[in-house]
Amino acid sequence: MPTPLLAVERLEKRYRRSRFSREATFHLTADFHVEQPSTIGVLGANGSGKTTLFELITGSNFPNAGRVFVSGQNIHRVRYRERDRLAVHYHQSYQVRKIKRTAPSFLLERAVRQSPLVHLFDEPQFNLQDGYIGFMLNFFRLLRNDGHVVFLCLHPTEPYHLDILRESCERFIFVRSGTLTIFESYDELTAHDSVRVYLGKLIGASGMP
Repeated sequence: MPTPLLAVERLEKRYRRSRFSREATFHLTADFHVEQPSTIGVLGANGSGKTTLFELITGSNFPNAGRVFVSGQNIHRVRYRERDRLAVHYHQSYQVRKIKRTAPSFLLERAVRQSPLVHLFDEPQFNLQDGYIGFMLNFFRLLRNDGHVVFLCLHPTEPYHLDILRESCERFIFVRSGTLTIFESYDELTAHDSVRVYLGKLIGASGMP
């Protein structure tokens, strides 16, 4: 059986009120595989866990449990400066997220790749002027067609955000209070009750049923 491009296995991240408290203020769980090149849309309210998920996939945050494999390699066991050869997180205005260090780098593995396989775009800024959206959509398409996995995270505030997701993405992840729901199509996503509540008036404004 071929190795998945990305395997997120029984991943958990918990934040507690303090170092001395066992009370969890936030708990994220994730378990999914990406078998082939694709573009995956990620939606959810602010604070739902979208950015935390991206940080865990790229190795800039360390899980309490579970593993993340990119090209069959556990990204949390890869040297810090080489993790972006597996997966890279572009946050909003496309700055790359820093890596949280938990062990001396020389004790960790070398990356099996020279360039990233997984690209995670976290609420990128889409300029409505001068064809910029078309440029970015084409960029996502080129990455996917070149064999990469692309995550496009948006918190839709305008109808055109939904148009971007519908045009660009083949699968979708809805994040709600640290829990992920996977959808295999845009129609399946927008038919789900929790998603429709989250999107609210944008549903009618975008021409969705």
